[in-house]
Order: sequence, then C-alpha cells, then structure tokens
Amino acid sequence: MSHAIGVFDSGVGGLTVLQALRRKMPRRDFVYLGDTARVPYGRKPPEMVVEFASEIADFLCGMGVEGLVVACNTASAVALPALAERCPVPVWGVIDPGVEAAARVTRTGSVGVIGTKGTIGSRAYQRRLEARGLRVWAQACPMLVHVVEEGLVDSEEARLLVGQYLSGRPEMDALILGCTHYPLLRHALQDAVGPGVALVDSAEAVAEVVSNAFGEAGGVPGRVVHFVTGDPVAFAHTAKVIGGVEGEIIPLPVGELQPSAQ
Repeated sequence: MSHAIGVFDSGVGGLTVLQALRRKMPRRDFVYLGDTARVPYGRKPPEMVVEFASEIADFLCGMGVEGLVVACNTASAVALPALAERCPVPVWGVIDPGVEAAARVTRTGSVGVIGTKGTIGSRAYQRRLEARGLRVWAQACPMLVHVVEEGLVDSEEARLLVGQYLSGRPEMDALILGCTHYPLLRHALQDAVGPGVALVDSAEAVAEVVSNAFGEAGGVPGRVVHFVTGDPVAFAHTAKVIGGVEGEIIPLPVGELQPSAQ
C-alpha cells in the first residue's frame, strides 16, 4: 500500500470515520486498526488509554503511513498530545474538528456534547468550547454504544434511552456527537432535540480537515486493510451494523504491538 493513512479506534465505531475519509479521498489507501481485544476505552484510566494508543501509533507508523487519524473520542481526549509528540507524521483527533464545526454552526452560542464517560469526564470538548466563549452542556451516554452495536438504532429502546439522556438539556442550537457510534442514531437524536438543533458529526469534520491536508493520491480506487486485536469474525459481524467492512481483515494479537516507551 502506498500513501496510506492510518486510522484507529478501540473497536468498530471508528469505521464511521474511515467511511467519511474514504468518501472524501476514494483513491487513498487506508490501514485501520480496531483494538477490539481491549475495548472499550471509555471506562479505562487515561494513563492506560495513552499506553494503548501509543502502542497502536507505533505499529501504524512502523508500517509507513503518511498520517494518523485517532478515530476514537476517548483516545483523542487523553492521548493526542502524546501521540503528536511521538509520531513522525501528522496526527489528527476527532475533537478539534468537531469543536470547529460546532463553533461555525451555532448562532446562539449554546452547544451540547454527548459522549462516553471517558470523553465527557476528560472535559476535552468542554474546555475547547468554553475557550471560545460558548455555553456548554455535556452528557455522558454510555448505553448508546451498546444500542448501536446490537442493531437497535431504529428501536423504541433507542428512542427511550436518547430521550432520557437528553431530558435535562438546556436550550441549544448545536449538539456534537462525541462518539463515533452516535451518527448511526441520527434519526432518534434529531427527533429528540428537534429540527432547530444542528447535529455535528465529528467523523465528517475530521474527514474534511484530513482531505484538505492530503488531497487525493493515485488514479485507482484506494484499498483498505483492517487489523483487529480481537476476534476478526466478531469484528466483521459487529461492523455490519455500521455499514460493513471493505478489504482484508487481519488478526493482530495484542502481544505483537510494540510496548510503549516508558
């Protein structure tokens, strides 16, 4: 693979980011790594997430990728500075592009953000939004990932959960979907907040930034290779909910990832 871009997530949610990147850059090669053996990151200590992300970054950079996309909100929240310092290639997370997009679309200056416990607890979105003078409401929605991966995005259970999580929200006109699974719940989320609230998809935002930086490459459709630290069959099965996978799926035992430098 040539001129490849590396993308990683703790599981399958980052495939929404990969799909957005491929729509913008259909002739680019991509290497995706799903760390399904150690999912989820959202409930793990920040130091552990930094260690996992560093191992993965070393592996992908060792393959010669030209850029690295951290397609995981939790890892973007806690590990991005360490990865930017560690990696010899450009590194993007999903948080800053999402913040930029929300700042562009809000008219009232009141923005919401939903995500995992780890992402919301890190205050990564909140700090960046508040630094821009915006009013921020944040809510952890830990059960929504399970709803997506069980294929229940259009179910009554999904709508009840979304309604419960968003019931305490103030007036706002933009809501950041701070987890890569959440765009698949767009219909339930939009119904809950109403048509006057713009849903900000960080996957689309980061794809715009990366495509502007890299542009296209080659003249034929790009290829994708997936490395999976857990069961590749389970990965493929769960990925069907998010739209499936294109390209080879290669098992990668966690022990083969390079240990982080201490």
